Amino acid sequence: MTLNSRLVLIVEDEPIIGLALEDMLSAEGARVLLADRIDDAFDIVGSEQVDVAILDVNVHGIHSYELAGSLTRAGVPYIFATGYGDLSHPPEFAGVPTITKPYNLKDIERALRVAEQE
Repeated sequence: MTLNSRLVLIVEDEPIIGLALEDMLSAEGARVLLADRIDDAFDIVGSEQVDVAILDVNVHGIHSYELAGSLTRAGVPYIFATGYGDLSHPPEFAGVPTITKPYNLKDIERALRVAEQE
């Protein structure tokens, strides 16, 4: 999977993690939009043609599942990023690829490949 020229939405409320992830993906040629609030992410999804998304599960105390449902309906592949593992996802999101923090580029690429095949 190549990230080159793909528009990636990152939803992450921890600035250091979000900026590091943005740098990592940008170095691979991705165009990145970073949202640190769920409302901002909804605005981006409503105004941009996002290719893939990486969603922190818990963003300032709000779960990103409603946003994930919106991405599903729009046909946008996404993965979850969390420090809690994937056992806490509601049943409708149990199969969504999940990377556990801390993660690396290989983890992200592998999970995005799986997400795009579903």
